[in-house]
Amino acid sequence: MTGVLTFGETMLLLAGRGALTDLDTMRVDTGGAESNVAIGLARAGVDVTWIGRVGADPAGDRVLADVAAEGVDVVAVRDPERSTGIMVKERLADGRTRVTYHRRGSAGSAFTPGDLPSGMVERASLLHVSGITLALSETARETVHAAVVRAHDAGVPIAFDVNHRPKLVDDVTGRGYYRAVAARSSVVFAGDDEARLVLGHDEDDGDEESLAHELAALANGRAVVKLGSRGAVASIDGVLHRRAASPVAVVDPVGAGDAFVAAWLAADLAGDSPDQALDRAADAGALACTVDGDWRRPDPAALGVVDPAGIDHAVHDRVDR
Repeated sequence: MTGVLTFGETMLLLAGRGALTDLDTMRVDTGGAESNVAIGLARAGVDVTWIGRVGADPAGDRVLADVAAEGVDVVAVRDPERSTGIMVKERLADGRTRVTYHRRGSAGSAFTPGDLPSGMVERASLLHVSGITLALSETARETVHAAVVRAHDAGVPIAFDVNHRPKLVDDVTGRGYYRAVAARSSVVFAGDDEARLVLGHDEDDGDEESLAHELAALANGRAVVKLGSRGAVASIDGVLHRRAASPVAVVDPVGAGDAFVAAWLAADLAGDSPDQALDRAADAGALACTVDGDWRRPDPAALGVVDPAGIDHAVHDRVDR
């Protein structure tokens, strides 16, 4: 066993408070769903490897350095023909966080099954994959499926976070992708809207508890539905578990779902109960909202600073290119 294995695109992040058209300077950072989860796991003391595909450029250098600096074992694939993707995040005056991705044709979108080293999936204690990589390109999707099949055949548990991106894939096509991976997974994570999409329900059809149970039935008995400011519910082997949101003052909600997933997985790997895992996950997701950046380390003292009813939902828009 070599610990948790994950892979996916991480981009150079340019972030600013205000609209891009009004800014003279922006903060340089990095961000990507799978590396965010890897960082969260590493901080929890879990051995974790992230396979990243970046350009042979300074942006790629920054991505690899940032992830490695957080204690993640980085396996780098450098593409001399494609550039590292770029993400722009604007904190607008009305409270929205607008995120624009420039990733079409990027190095990270060009994952192929050959980018997964021989034996690495089979030696992992857990494989974590995301629906984002399924939607990036045909070869990226083939890579996810190859990894899932290899893990399944080797008896390696699989964790799947739906992470639907409607600008990358339409709902009907995405549903097929997600259900295929969920059927081989040991645990599936989804927002309530994503759970409805995977299950083929109409908007607002099905309460949170039934969504969790139905998603778990698809995913070998274990599913966690993230509800944002309303907390989370989990269906684990037919038993429902619920956790209210941890109250915080929201600064930046991007990356909260990844922190939630990382904390749940760390707790589960440590043998914690589902209720303990939900407690850790809810706190981690809330704390991630209190700092600028997708994975920057928050201050635990930020928990409980506002009443849950007053939590800023901080709606964020996503535009994928």
